[in-house]
Amino acid sequence: MKLVFAGTPQVAVPSLTALAASEHEIVAVVTRTDAPLGRKRVLTPSPVAVAAAELGLPVIKANRLDAAATDAITALGADLGVIVAYGGLVREPLLSAPRLGWINLHFSLLPRWRGAAPVQRAIMAGDTETGAAVFQLVAELDAGAVFAQLSTPIGRHTTAGALLENLSRSGAELLQGVVDDLATGSIRAVEQSGDVTLAPKLTLDDARVDWRLPGERIHAIIRGVTPEPGAFTEIDGARLKLHDVAPAHGQSGLPAGHISEIDKRVLIGTGTEPLELITVQPAGKTAMKAIDWWRGVAATEVIAS
Repeated sequence: MKLVFAGTPQVAVPSLTALAASEHEIVAVVTRTDAPLGRKRVLTPSPVAVAAAELGLPVIKANRLDAAATDAITALGADLGVIVAYGGLVREPLLSAPRLGWINLHFSLLPRWRGAAPVQRAIMAGDTETGAAVFQLVAELDAGAVFAQLSTPIGRHTTAGALLENLSRSGAELLQGVVDDLATGSIRAVEQSGDVTLAPKLTLDDARVDWRLPGERIHAIIRGVTPEPGAFTEIDGARLKLHDVAPAHGQSGLPAGHISEIDKRVLIGTGTEPLELITVQPAGKTAMKAIDWWRGVAATEVIAS
């Protein structure tokens, strides 16, 4: 089949690579325009744009699939559109332009966690399982019938970044299988069933830790926002990023937000048991071991907010 592939971040690259190596022809890759990155705000192509260039595939850069982008994609005469984390909406008439419409690889067990941040929200909610689903794209958000899905456990210390990386690889295999089966007409989609939950894009407010919450809940939230946007707290008005924390089982309680060194570990109080700070990043500095940061603070106790 002739395919149009739409994707932007690194998690979409394994799917693009797998389809490019298949018997199908990718007639164009659609990705968002170059974005300013880093302190110097250098315009940088998306990971999908870089991968497409390395594969020698034609690229259409667009932040919105407007009339111009729709005309360019429609003119390609694709049999199928494939989306993996593109970051934009596909509306009519583009939605119906390919002969078989569009399919989407989504990193959740639909209908749970429809939206932009399914893996992050699953971890933050304390889910023990998630997965990936390939579904028929429809006008309603992530509501189309599902062709195939896979499930995977969520480890107690797994971060969103690590889980997304794993799902991007297993999801690419799932996606390629669906594309192959659509080419032969040997697969049918099944309508979604069950309770719908939504996974809106993360904001900076999601990353600010409320130490009054139970420790287990805080640990899940921190893992869910790692690496982006990155958990943080404030001490005397200065931001402290929290790269790695762990439950401090067996330790006596500390008041919520109070930091103290106990048995050569840096602990912080929560609504229940304390958490151990393992790797932190003070404002304007690189990440460091929490114990090294703490000894630089030279205090017996600090209160975070």
